[in-house]
Amino acid sequence: MFKYSQACCSIPPVVSSGYEKKGKYIELNGLKTYVTGPETASEAILIIYDIFGYFDQTIQGADIIASSDPEKKYRVFMPDFFDGEPADISWYPPQTDEHKQKLGEFFQTKAPPPKTLSRIPGIVDAANKLAPEGGSGFKAWGILGYCWGGKIVALASAKDSLFKVGIQVHPAMVDAKDASHVTIPMAFLASKDEDAEEVKKYDAALNVPHHIQTWHNQIHGFMAARGDLADPEVRKEYENGYKTVIGFLREHL
Repeated sequence: MFKYSQACCSIPPVVSSGYEKKGKYIELNGLKTYVTGPETASEAILIIYDIFGYFDQTIQGADIIASSDPEKKYRVFMPDFFDGEPADISWYPPQTDEHKQKLGEFFQTKAPPPKTLSRIPGIVDAANKLAPEGGSGFKAWGILGYCWGGKIVALASAKDSLFKVGIQVHPAMVDAKDASHVTIPMAFLASKDEDAEEVKKYDAALNVPHHIQTWHNQIHGFMAARGDLADPEVRKEYENGYKTVIGFLREHL
């Protein structure tokens, strides 16, 4: 089942609670940014978090991606595109009209995709100055996004993309029309909560090397803020998801 997980890596034991980050926060092009992975890494990954911002599960995922492949290490950058004001996780899934209203307002004011897309080139330029070998820039970039961030990945993977490979993890707002514009290898890791027909249409519309996989026993967000890592089954699939990510990066970045 897990095409990319066989012997790709041996990720560290997943911590269920109280995770201690391996990286640090810096300011990058005016944004607080989580940075992890070896400073000597020649390739970089931009991670777009979900609407809940910096959660332990997402930070742990960034650390896993940065350093778990024995053959390739990455410098990983995760900017705070919400400027310290993420959505409240208690709003999702919305249980009341107030939750629905707050989520709607958040997507309109803080999370419209064009707003985030316009900030990405500045982040990449600033991060390239931190690359090894005289600051000539990283030799290649990948981009990974969770949930809402998956939509950003889809849009950032079109013609003249800054990135060599894209990965969408339980993406939101799946639209097959985006797939026809993708120009880089794309992995698409769906949960049971994504629309299965839309996932099929997205798969069929891709004209690049790609890997589409659905975790039928996991909820939207299981590899990011909504993952209950105290549940052994969730923890196992969280691990399998990250092995799949790392394997796809190894093949295409």
